[in-house]
Amino acid sequence: MDDALAGRSAPGRLRASWRRSERYGVSPDVVSPVFAESIDTDSLLYDCAGEVLSGLQSTIANEPVGLMVADRNGLVLARLCNDPEIRRSLDRVYLAPGFSYAERDAGTNGLGLSLADRAPTLVRAAEHYTTELRKYTCAAVPVVDPVSGDLAGSINLTTWSESSSELLLALAQAAAGATSALMLVRATGRGAVRPAPRGEVFSLAGGASDSDPCTSPGWRTASADAVSALAAGRVTAVIGEPGAGKAVLAARARRALSPPARILHARAPEADHVPAWLELWTPELHKPDTFVIVSGVHTLPAWAAGELARLFADVVPPGPVPPPFALTAPEFRLLPDEISVLVDALVEVPPLRRRPDDVLPLARHVARSARRREVTFTARAEAALTAYHWPGNAAQLRRIVRDAVSRATVMDLHHLAPEVLDRGARPLTRLEKLERDEIVRCLVEPNQTMTRAAEQLGIGRATLYRKIAHYRIALP
Repeated sequence: MDDALAGRSAPGRLRASWRRSERYGVSPDVVSPVFAESIDTDSLLYDCAGEVLSGLQSTIANEPVGLMVADRNGLVLARLCNDPEIRRSLDRVYLAPGFSYAERDAGTNGLGLSLADRAPTLVRAAEHYTTELRKYTCAAVPVVDPVSGDLAGSINLTTWSESSSELLLALAQAAAGATSALMLVRATGRGAVRPAPRGEVFSLAGGASDSDPCTSPGWRTASADAVSALAAGRVTAVIGEPGAGKAVLAARARRALSPPARILHARAPEADHVPAWLELWTPELHKPDTFVIVSGVHTLPAWAAGELARLFADVVPPGPVPPPFALTAPEFRLLPDEISVLVDALVEVPPLRRRPDDVLPLARHVARSARRREVTFTARAEAALTAYHWPGNAAQLRRIVRDAVSRATVMDLHHLAPEVLDRGARPLTRLEKLERDEIVRCLVEPNQTMTRAAEQLGIGRATLYRKIAHYRIALP
């Protein structure tokens, strides 16, 4: 490791980043980032960050600062800079739109490290891995998608190393927060707080004898593949869309073998809570009667992914013995490199829209579990559930059914959430959702007619038909 960093008390995050930069083969002398032929200028991040950074630039117009937004992969999407000298300097090191400043391309730098560790980052002067970047100080803060909670990109502020200040990081944090808030307003029409932080460890109930409500060919194939992989002692990653049932499938596959005493599900938290989260459940991997399903490793800071990979490698047993853990992720390519190299088998869970045969059995199973008794669904309710495209998969179905059975023991159409009748593809604003829900509420009342529904809504029949078509409301 270079004397510039090794000779002083460098933070652990920086040391880990330098080690990764060495492993990636980044040049310690010259920065040579990858250039993309095109960048996504139609994204919500690009629009919102551009507006926020334009406002920030006007307040620091006379300062030698470059303001940038990058996507989740480190690709610089836009750069604002009034100072001609630092602008020319940034061009010489390719810190400009179209170039990737991810760690694997540019070594340790503020932008790349903020994305790798998913945390606010200040990299000063000689803390940069590549010599060419040591004339700068970079402050970067991740931008979180306010709807999904996933990483969207990063806001980066770069200035000369001799004029660096802690204020730079504060400005970057304010810009990232404002960008996320503006994205929320543009995406949903509401200004709400961010989703609750992810991160929990809980035990999955159920025994080996519990019958599986899902019987579609796609689910059965994925289940059989998971059982075979675990039985052969392969480290298994279950992939699929959020809410598709990845953890449930992994748990059922493990119980189908020699059932462990307990199965834990560990969901990755936000970066600030990772140390406590790891301390909570990682000791369980060494217990012979415990199986842990780890979700969200693709959202972990780089240092945590490395630590977890070393721990996983230590607990994989030799021979055809089920490993004490399995992983879940939306896609294999999202897994950190250190962890993905350990994966021996991939199992894909089809989304619920490709498993229509599972919808009603799963709905009855959820209702029975919630009420601890059989629940009846009317023909209209069954038709609506079966016809819906379920963008949120099984997790959305569970939410809707649990809400319905909390209010009735016979499930009719008007007990279901209005979204079940929505065949639209675009997200609605808050006001649009309110209007759609009120229209659906009137339409699904028992023995309702179009004329009476229009009267209750205070609109004409023709207007009601137009709004039904506008919101693509499908009545069974």
